Amino acid sequence: MSKFQITLTAIFIICIIAGVTVFATYKTKNSSEDLPTVTIWGTFPASVFNDFVQKLNLTRATTLNINYSEIAQENFRKQFIDELARGKGPDAILISQQDIIGYDDKIIKISDKVLSKRDFQNAFTVQSNLYLTADGALALPLIVDPLVMYWNRTMFTNAGIAKYPVYWDEFSTITQKLTLKDDNSNIRRSAVALGEFNNINHAREILSALFLQSGNPITFYSDQGLQSGLGDSSYAGTQTSAPALNFFTQFSNPHDYRYSWNRSLPSSKNSFLSGTLATYIGYTSELSDIRAKNPNLDFDVAPIPQARAGKFRVTYGNLYGLSMVRSTSNSNATFAAMQILTAPDAQALLSSITYLPSVRRDSIAAGSTDPYMAVFLDASLISKGWLDTSSDRSNQIFTNLVESVTSGRTDTLSAIKQADDELNLSLQSQ
Repeated sequence: MSKFQITLTAIFIICIIAGVTVFATYKTKNSSEDLPTVTIWGTFPASVFNDFVQKLNLTRATTLNINYSEIAQENFRKQFIDELARGKGPDAILISQQDIIGYDDKIIKISDKVLSKRDFQNAFTVQSNLYLTADGALALPLIVDPLVMYWNRTMFTNAGIAKYPVYWDEFSTITQKLTLKDDNSNIRRSAVALGEFNNINHAREILSALFLQSGNPITFYSDQGLQSGLGDSSYAGTQTSAPALNFFTQFSNPHDYRYSWNRSLPSSKNSFLSGTLATYIGYTSELSDIRAKNPNLDFDVAPIPQARAGKFRVTYGNLYGLSMVRSTSNSNATFAAMQILTAPDAQALLSSITYLPSVRRDSIAAGSTDPYMAVFLDASLISKGWLDTSSDRSNQIFTNLVESVTSGRTDTLSAIKQADDELNLSLQSQ
């Protein structure tokens, strides 16, 4: 080669090396850049969420900086609105679906152009549809805590019952075998805790599950905004809610052969822990607590019973989602963080930490060899909920609904009509 060719070749090689070096340096620099710190407020436990983020960062090339603050549900709304009025507040909030309506004018909806309705529904379970509006999604689903049925193996075995009830009507038979009364008709052992409110853990949610299984959504959107469906003709109103309410209340009627519960008994959870309640309807998150409080209790977990002639397999779930606050100064970083936290790998990690089921369809489809988690994943798939403006007010409405029937003050249809009116007033006074 001539001196000119050698020189030209050397320059060419140097340029190639320099170009590769610049490209590699550019990629490394950008891939190693951390997102700006994102502030999130929520009602989800801080210890769990912070542990989740910390472990998630161990799997990432870049650090996800999240400043998370847990605020009690009863204080969240006031504190959040007060801070927004001062021009402060978080970049995102993490709350359950039953609280999201009070904040829909303070959050940025995720446009259909960013995440289409079809992609959203293909990614997340049916309960997540509560976040969908005509203008976009109110939140990205993070985790769900559905109701399941815990059942006492020993009590069932001693009563000669080989299997837990799959349908609600099976309690008509097993209550006679499992419920034990003394000579004065005082209940000493119960098959199921239904029919009352104040001493039944999650009574509002259990009754909600019965309504939802009947096809009544409890609340729905109309031209007038969010409305009660308890007595609304669009959803067969009392034709769907009345049978569900009658079923629930019959177990506290001393004159009914299914009589199994009354308000003088300890709470349903304490009764189950003490071995005097055969079945307990509780959240999946309660598994570890039940184990810890009574290690000697021989119990298992099963899906919540269903209506035999029902068209819908449903349980009630408490769904948590991430919503971007309208006042955030860094919407790009906030949305990026929300996407990272709700991605498949992140949700699998969160599920392993919390022992709660994922809300992603791909995770549910993958299944689990863990017998408890298999039940939990199925519960997540059929989990539903309803939009509310105040769980405290609706809890009181449901309490009055049940007690007006069990006390004989009103008949079932009149009680539902009154509850329907009260719920509509509650929804309009958000």
